[in-house]
Amino acid sequence: MQTSLQLWVVLTHVSERLTVEVIAMDDIYDLRSLFLGKDSLISSLITTAVEGTPLEESASDLSFLVGTFAVVNIVFLMLFFSQFAILWIERKAVARMNDRRGATTALRSLWVGENGVTAGEWWKMLPFGGSIVGAINKFLNKKFGNRDEKFATVDRVNNRSWMGYSILPGFFQNVADGMKFLLKEHMVPRRADKLIFEVSPFLIVSSTLLILGIIPLSSGIYATNPDLSILYAIAIFGIAPIGVFFAGWSSNNKYTLIGGIRSAAQLTAYEIPLLLTLLSVAILSGTFNIIESIHFQHAAGSWNLFLMPLGAVLFLVTMIAEVERVPFDMPEAEAELVEGWWTEYGGMRFGMLFMAEYIRTYAACFLFTHFFLGGWHLPFQGTISQIPVLGDLYVLIPGAIVVLLKTWLVFLVVFVWARFSLARIRTDQILEFGWRMLLPLSVLQVVLSALYRLYLFQPENMSYTAGGGNAWDAFGVPMLVPLVTTLIWLGVFFVLLNDEDKDAAPDRMYHVYTLQPAGTHTPGKD
Repeated sequence: MQTSLQLWVVLTHVSERLTVEVIAMDDIYDLRSLFLGKDSLISSLITTAVEGTPLEESASDLSFLVGTFAVVNIVFLMLFFSQFAILWIERKAVARMNDRRGATTALRSLWVGENGVTAGEWWKMLPFGGSIVGAINKFLNKKFGNRDEKFATVDRVNNRSWMGYSILPGFFQNVADGMKFLLKEHMVPRRADKLIFEVSPFLIVSSTLLILGIIPLSSGIYATNPDLSILYAIAIFGIAPIGVFFAGWSSNNKYTLIGGIRSAAQLTAYEIPLLLTLLSVAILSGTFNIIESIHFQHAAGSWNLFLMPLGAVLFLVTMIAEVERVPFDMPEAEAELVEGWWTEYGGMRFGMLFMAEYIRTYAACFLFTHFFLGGWHLPFQGTISQIPVLGDLYVLIPGAIVVLLKTWLVFLVVFVWARFSLARIRTDQILEFGWRMLLPLSVLQVVLSALYRLYLFQPENMSYTAGGGNAWDAFGVPMLVPLVTTLIWLGVFFVLLNDEDKDAAPDRMYHVYTLQPAGTHTPGKD
């Protein structure tokens, strides 16, 4: 009973925010105070404009209305237009990975060249300089290049990935693609359910755009901050599958129907593990508010990535499945379903669905940054902020820039590399993996988060200052809990990722090795 009561206190506790200490750890660039503060420019202008008129008594309400409108639009435009960066990142990274000949793995093809030469020093063409990228590239090429016989050979063909010397080469191809969709004709299949066919893309896109409304760029740059923003994100992600199924059904096409059914089955299997993973984040942080969970990570002294590595992996896997990207793209599977539930859509309707997929992917990267990478807080911010001069300069870096860089990195490392390094998984394997593996592991993560919060967390060591706290120390050792947790789970992941010999265990789960013709073999049965 006492444990249950403690857990309930953890879940319902709302920390005392907006104190001097919290403000000390906030991003110094506060957009909301600029537009919504009592002494803001908008407030003074509107007060002056309506003075002596019948609207004078409503000056504060008008200021709030105009300020809110301005903040919401600025934040939305920052989020929306920064999305073009991930399209550019994907195009350039894929071009780099495809710039090879012969046996390869997509990961190594980013840095491997011929005889230590990486098809030209392409990092010099990066818009903001690439000396650090070049140094990392040379190190990886030296240590994990073609000289070691245990690695597959990668032969460079040329350097297609960074052609041209202008800033952001190839960036405006995204604009050209959008114009192409706008100019194409929209046609509705003759026997389709026209109403549902037309409404489904708008349902998918609108639900996707609603996610951007709760994503903060920093503690002072956000559109809205509901107390239950984590639950709101879960609810919004659950709306899109309805539109996907309706789109597949209303097209009156066997391929779209099969794609819609696959999507509904897949998203159902992965929605529950995703919900439980986000619940574990809420339990560990003691709040259902995104901004408060970010503050918690800094105030406690450790990012959630190091406290719940399993939760981070579960979140990424389930989100890849939610946005239906490789290797979980069976609902679209162009090799067998033409284009899945997208098949009958053309013109801007197709463009809207294409845009919705990337917005959902972008939102997933943002949420991972906030839930597991400390949001706008810089790495080692608590330590570096104590160094004279350097600490002051370190804190001056805008939180929005930090969030965007982390988000773009997550997109590159996870979503791009996964798409071009992994093969598509069979539908039955996707469902089996979700129900039999991810669901039990997500329940385990909820239990671990509750145990960590109840028995390993030291609330008296929390500190809402620029330096942060040390709530995860143990036995007098700084950061012992996250260090031990990370090492244990890295060992577990290493064991699980090293697959056994396929001939040694032919009956293991997800077995795909067979000599029988397709359709005559049941995995694990014969």
